[in-house]
Amino acid sequence: MKTKNNLFETLAHKATTFSGSTAAFMVAFFIIIVWLITGPYFKFSDTWQLVINTGTTIVTFLMVFLIQRMQNKDSRAVHLKLNELVAALNGPSNRLIDVENLNEQEISILSSYYSTLAEMAKKEKTLSASHSIEEAVQLHKAKYTKKDH
Repeated sequence: MKTKNNLFETLAHKATTFSGSTAAFMVAFFIIIVWLITGPYFKFSDTWQLVINTGTTIVTFLMVFLIQRMQNKDSRAVHLKLNELVAALNGPSNRLIDVENLNEQEISILSSYYSTLAEMAKKEKTLSASHSIEEAVQLHKAKYTKKDH
């Protein structure tokens, strides 16, 4: 089973790489030109039109899944890299690690925290005054309790 997955992985990677190349565009363009040139020969028949319609439908159908597969893989890789950065740095909130796996309600709650952080940051004189919600809250409390006294 593992060799089939590796074979599919290799094929998918090569197909994705090729489909985004100039050569792929030229092949597709050449096919369209050949199809157009053969129109008069086939008297622009329904079958002639069906050939291009069927071909493009099949290619589009397969490309949707291929593109989504590569998008998912790239997205996961980016999330892992970001998680590593957040985990390794001193200051950023660790609640962002693995945020992509939260449900909609949890993401909404987290978003409200960052809205609060943005409001607090607007009161700061420099952009780098705080790095996390926790740090911002502490800094905010420290600043505004001193002013009250």
